[in-house]
Amino acid sequence: MAGRSPAPELVIITGLSGSGKGTVLKALEDHGYYSVDNLPLDLIPKFAELTKDSPNIRRAALVVDIREREQLQRLPEIVARLRKKLRTRLLFLDADDEALVRRYSETRRPHPLGGARSVLRSVRLERRQLAGIRAAADYVINTSELNVHELRKKIVETFCTEDEAGLQIYVMSFGFKHGLPPESDLVFDVRFLPNPNYIPEFKRLTGKHQAVARYVKSFPQTVEFLDRITSLLLYLIPHYIAEGKSYLTISFGCTGGRHRSVMIAAEVQRRLKKAGYSVRLSHRDIEKE
Repeated sequence: MAGRSPAPELVIITGLSGSGKGTVLKALEDHGYYSVDNLPLDLIPKFAELTKDSPNIRRAALVVDIREREQLQRLPEIVARLRKKLRTRLLFLDADDEALVRRYSETRRPHPLGGARSVLRSVRLERRQLAGIRAAADYVINTSELNVHELRKKIVETFCTEDEAGLQIYVMSFGFKHGLPPESDLVFDVRFLPNPNYIPEFKRLTGKHQAVARYVKSFPQTVEFLDRITSLLLYLIPHYIAEGKSYLTISFGCTGGRHRSVMIAAEVQRRLKKAGYSVRLSHRDIEKE
């Protein structure tokens, strides 16, 4: 209904130090979320009640992290209690060790668990301490390969949509030679399909080009794969919804992430949208060589 106020919502942001929590909080604040950084753990339930009952605060976001020390281990329990009263989503930001060490080297800031430890040892200690919280998160976003603008875009796409309920599905293409997407829930390898990269007129094109798409679709194994994978996903998705999952990333990989996986991902998105699901599409490696 037009003009309807959004349902009260709380987004709790946590994750590894240096993974981009401040950028995420600012992105949400810029899109209307009442935002608080480093809120003490014991105040989160009170803050949630304010979000739930205040006519002026309908969407809120807060950061809580390793600065809470051992108290942070209580976060999954707190989130579980909050979900009984308020729509609450837990976002965990991750990044590879090398990326975090590089960021600390560039900023010259001390790691919260530093002291006599090296940055790398501090990062690994923090990763171990946060493993349980990561496992409890609704969303895990690896920021290793994302710049500030790309991270903001991903957050806006994930949280700042008109869709207030249900499962948000992301379909992604990628190249295996560039590594697996860490945020993937389901990964499908389409390297069994004939590779357009070996055809001179297709080499510089991508799976978005109609000629490349027609070529990939011309093989019977492509048609059969699309039919089978669509049937599988249409079977799985209602079960994910029934289990309360709010975020599902389905990734299709080929060698370079420019031809086969791009075409397949786009077709799967089209079929799932036709079935009535909210589906966003991204091509992670389409611009890479």
